[in-house]
Amino acid sequence: MNRTTTTPSPERSTGAPRSGGRRRRTPRGALVAVTCVAALAVAGCSDGAAPEADAADTVVTVVTVDATDTVEATEVADTAAPTTVAPTTLPPTTLPPTTLPTTTVAPTTLPPTTVAPTTTLPAVLETREIGRSVQDRPITAVRRGTPGGRVVLVVGVIHGNEDDGVAIIDLLERVDVPAGVDLWLVESMNPDGQLAQDRHNANQVDLNRNFPADWGPIGVPGDGQYAGPSAASEPETQAMVAFVEELRPDLVIWYHQDLFRIHPGRGRDGAIRQRYAELTGLPLVAITGGTYTGVAATWVRRTIDPGVSFIVELGPTLSAEEADAHARAVLTVATEPN
Repeated sequence: MNRTTTTPSPERSTGAPRSGGRRRRTPRGALVAVTCVAALAVAGCSDGAAPEADAADTVVTVVTVDATDTVEATEVADTAAPTTVAPTTLPPTTLPPTTLPTTTVAPTTLPPTTVAPTTTLPAVLETREIGRSVQDRPITAVRRGTPGGRVVLVVGVIHGNEDDGVAIIDLLERVDVPAGVDLWLVESMNPDGQLAQDRHNANQVDLNRNFPADWGPIGVPGDGQYAGPSAASEPETQAMVAFVEELRPDLVIWYHQDLFRIHPGRGRDGAIRQRYAELTGLPLVAITGGTYTGVAATWVRRTIDPGVSFIVELGPTLSAEEADAHARAVLTVATEPN
């Protein structure tokens, strides 16, 4: 057995006495190399805690043991100040690149999506302000259909408290207009009376007695059929007279209520009235009981020859189904030969 011992440095300062070592028995048959370096702050080679030592002690014991020997080693540890150990830099490890097998994904083909076409309202060709009311509200005409076709004019309101015709005008502004019909729609020629739910305009004039056809003075302001101070004295009447004279329609329909009837006519005019009555279920019954001078429909017939102009008396109420029947009747009589 060879034994190599490194003794303490002669420059060790005097300090506290060094603690005694511990004895450790290594089992026979083992080959043990024990290196204890106090500078690296390794506290002995045992499983237990290191004994205290002088701050300057450095003891290195190297023991080479034959396989059959039993060795007793003295282990001395230092309690020197902590020593900073330089960080260990490991060489970079380069991993070989991993090559994955190429995966081919079949393209996904989505079935074509069919989107229902968006429903759009048929075009309005023109919106025109044809005049103003006594209280300066606009009187508006909407044009649809085929320019140059048969000119048809429909007026929804003339008496302000008889305005169910607005529902028919509303439908006619949205449905398809047959080819060959130049359709003009006036929702109301009496917006002031309609707002007030009054038969008259704001001057208390019955506009259906104010047109210049057989006009005559009727009543005084406040009377139901007051005809105004003179023929076409009202701005609403003047606006409609100028518009009809410019437009020269072949067919004009005026909505009133609530007698639920159409007055019979003669000739071509009478035939169209009868056809309209059949389509809507209204009876052909004479309208009586009033003084009928200065009436709008009469003025049109006398002004536009051979124009057709008549009044449709709706009932006290108008259902959605009835409004639809009237709108269809307008388009039917506008397209049928007559």
